[in-house]
Amino acid sequence: MLGTIIGLIVIGIVAGYLARLIVPGRSGLGIGGTILLGVVGSFVGGFLGRLLFGGGSGDSFIQPASWIGSIIGAIIVLAIYQATRGRSHSRA
Repeated sequence: MLGTIIGLIVIGIVAGYLARLIVPGRSGLGIGGTILLGVVGSFVGGFLGRLLFGGGSGDSFIQPASWIGSIIGAIIVLAIYQATRGRSHSRA
């Protein structure tokens, strides 16, 4: 249980940070937001991977495909976040 939580935090830091480097623009996220971005991105990437390629094995933490999916998912989540945040600030 503790290993899973630590694993999610590590994936969150790496995937969130890389997504912030890749997606242009200012995100305004701190370290907690970056971790949350990466964790949510991992779920999105995992969902899309299972949807497109079918189910995999249960031990997906160490597979490169799961890291790539997590980063792609984090990029998608960050792009959506920036798009929705930009619209809400422009109306105010």
